[in-house]
Amino acid sequence: MRYKHIYFIGIGGIGMSAIARYYKFKGVDVAGYDRTPSDLTHALESEGIAVHYEDAPDRIPTDVRGTLVVYTPAIPADLAELCYVREHGYRVIKRSQMLGEITAGQRCLAVAGTHGKTTTSTLVAHILTEGGAGCSAFLGGISKNYGTNMLMSHNPTVVVEADEFDRSFHQLHPAIAAITAMDADHLDIYGDLAHVHEAFRIFASQVSETLILKYGLPIRREDTPARIFSYHFDDVRADFHSSNLRLDATGHYTYDLVYPGGVLTDIRVGAIGWVNVENSIAAAAICLCNGLDAQKVRHAIGTFEGAQRRLDLHLGTPALTYIDDYAHHPAELQSAISSIRQVFPGRRITGIFQPHLYTRTRDFAPEFAQALSGLDKLILLDIYPAREEPIPGVTSEIIFRDVTAPEKVLLTRDELMPYLEKEPVDVLVTLGAGNIDRFIEPITELLKQRL
Repeated sequence: MRYKHIYFIGIGGIGMSAIARYYKFKGVDVAGYDRTPSDLTHALESEGIAVHYEDAPDRIPTDVRGTLVVYTPAIPADLAELCYVREHGYRVIKRSQMLGEITAGQRCLAVAGTHGKTTTSTLVAHILTEGGAGCSAFLGGISKNYGTNMLMSHNPTVVVEADEFDRSFHQLHPAIAAITAMDADHLDIYGDLAHVHEAFRIFASQVSETLILKYGLPIRREDTPARIFSYHFDDVRADFHSSNLRLDATGHYTYDLVYPGGVLTDIRVGAIGWVNVENSIAAAAICLCNGLDAQKVRHAIGTFEGAQRRLDLHLGTPALTYIDDYAHHPAELQSAISSIRQVFPGRRITGIFQPHLYTRTRDFAPEFAQALSGLDKLILLDIYPAREEPIPGVTSEIIFRDVTAPEKVLLTRDELMPYLEKEPVDVLVTLGAGNIDRFIEPITELLKQRL
């Protein structure tokens, strides 16, 4: 590393913060800007990383030749700090390029997919760490086992979440990779599903040893030099699949893993829900193909606590349950809601959903309505815009009007907590990728008062 300073524009992002932590660990001077304080930026500050929250070019290190600037595409192109570094001769690169440079000299294990990749990559990192060999990991969520989105090891194996947004995953050249889903998403980037598929095929062409595909995904053998295995929750045609599936009273599944090497019996999944069975099958496939002992794989899956905001259980009693999930795409919502319904059969499920992005709301309004109709009651909030400007005619109403759940209500963020104070709850779930996570603590405290 020839740079004395690395400056991050958008340091509070989940991917950006992992790289910031990596270079802080390596002894480089790290600092950065983000728009708003969060638990993640506070954690970075507690680790000795300087973070500020005003768009202030004078906070950027003045050593142009000795400073590398890393930015996220979520940052507006007209941000003063970004304009300043481009105009004053700094080397400026995207987060995805930085991650590509970090992983280039190591054995890379990657998980891609329009949903499922965060939990699966976090579980791969946990299996390798718990199994004794260790790894470095750059994760798209906070591991509940380790309380961080970045793991460090002297083992030259690195686990990464391969993000399709802005074609970031094209910077990676993994030895082993999994693709969990190839649904239409980020259509502001790709335009249509055909171009999403094309981007995943390019990613597949960069995998050198083994590619593990969700059964049925449209990747052909000629698309990749790697050998291909398939996986599925329970389809016996897949190379890796479950059998003898059992659900216990706490919402945890136990299953036998059928795989090319035989059958690995009695795997208890430490995270709740059927979707985590499928995630664990993909993670097991990666680790077994990487040569890890099968018994170590089984043990580690059982000790996996999950990733924050992925079927994240904050309160669990027979009378009152609260779960939070990052689901922000119709397929993710359907998986989360169906998993919760299987774990808590017969109970009344109320979901609070905050749509993420005007473009995604516009592109998938009917699909959102269909997925959310699986709830007993929907509380729908305003759209979280993130990096986007409003689109005329695109509001939460275009989802709300087609929802067929038995009960539904449309609220602003400011109306939510006063509404919940009077609302009876059995199973409550918050859903979304925006700032709905700011409600987790107050909702948890509100519900605890009812016990």
